[in-house]
Amino acid sequence: MNNRRFARTAGWLALPCLVAAGLLAWYVTREPATPFEQEQAKATFDPALVSRGEYVARLSDCVACHSLAGKAPFAGGLEMATPLGAIHATNITPDKQTGIGTYSLADFDRAVRHGVAPGGRRLYPAMPYPSYVKLSDDDIKALYAFFMQGIQPANQPNIPSDIPWPLNMRWPIALWNGVFAPTATYAAKPNQDALWNRGAYIVQGPGHCGSCHTPRGLAFNEKALDESGAPFLAGALLDGWYAPSLRQDPNTGLGRWTEPQIVQFLKTGRNAHAVVYGSMTEAFNNSTQFMQDDDLAAIARYLKSLPGDPQRDGAPWQYQAVAAVQDAPGAHTYATRCASCHGLDGKGQPEWMPPLAGATSALAKESASAINITLNGSQRVVAAGVPDAYRMPAFREQLSDAQIAEVLSYVRGTWGNNGGAVDAKAVGKLRGHTDPASSSPIILHMR
Repeated sequence: MNNRRFARTAGWLALPCLVAAGLLAWYVTREPATPFEQEQAKATFDPALVSRGEYVARLSDCVACHSLAGKAPFAGGLEMATPLGAIHATNITPDKQTGIGTYSLADFDRAVRHGVAPGGRRLYPAMPYPSYVKLSDDDIKALYAFFMQGIQPANQPNIPSDIPWPLNMRWPIALWNGVFAPTATYAAKPNQDALWNRGAYIVQGPGHCGSCHTPRGLAFNEKALDESGAPFLAGALLDGWYAPSLRQDPNTGLGRWTEPQIVQFLKTGRNAHAVVYGSMTEAFNNSTQFMQDDDLAAIARYLKSLPGDPQRDGAPWQYQAVAAVQDAPGAHTYATRCASCHGLDGKGQPEWMPPLAGATSALAKESASAINITLNGSQRVVAAGVPDAYRMPAFREQLSDAQIAEVLSYVRGTWGNNGGAVDAKAVGKLRGHTDPASSSPIILHMR
């Protein structure tokens, strides 16, 4: 009797488990809906549409991940470190064997806005589809036209990821998407004007600024995807760099920047406060400097509307003069290695040599950017096709971990800076995991 009762009970329990398993299998293998399901890829595209797609590709900075110096544009290969292992950007040229040449518009839309490749294969969210989902239908059409006819196909096989089994299984990404990835395109806020809405669209969508500048949660999700969340663009550590706050934080963000200064920085790569460096150099070289002036103004308007966090940032920074000769540890190294460009007073030579007095990297509690650029130098900034004449040199061969820690501690504790001391162990850790910046940046001449 007990055996029969057990069998009946097991049978009743098995039924909902099978149903749940079936629903899970359907959910993780289903293909997201797309408005382009019935549209067929055309053999030719309106040149104006292809040109528009080139601009959307610039807004979206597709080249940053999908191109390597000396290789065909958009042929992939860039290695990206993840907590699970290395993955490599894929070939997105219209090559029919190794690229996306067989993609329909619907296939392209699913991949870009939902992270699902043909056949239901889930893309790792290193592809910023949680941001790209906000792209408009018109921009997706234009982007597709550009990738199909605006660039040359390159037969370059994709490199498999280094993530071991079972961590490399893709189906759990569908569950991650269900929790963390939005599904709707950008919807204009009726209480804001057209300029603000255009800026919000670019920052949240094609610009995918939150991918670097928004802190991530335990599941590697961005903690906020728009201005409704306080963590949005509040600064984050990523790949050995600290992407600073883009909110109105007076010390670690854009609180001291005017809208014209934001536009100038994105258009020329420099202003009175800073010069692009780290990952932002790549974004400038191939994306922001090509944006139309009204789009840059829209970005600036939107960013200036994001409030800062006085509790986190503290009182606004104020310059404090110091004696020309200092006995503090690191002062001699600064005077002999740094002052010729950045000045004994820390004010630099704007807009060519950035000031260190009041620099975000000297005010943020996170010291990764200061360490990284001191160790490895800066990439070449190329504005309007002209490489800059001044680059931050790499000091990894000239200075020890202790010397770099001392000079950075000096910088981060002088002229009113209050970022805090740097530990030599932190320098050693980044020394072992980073490489000197290349003097040959990826500069993509699309057409």
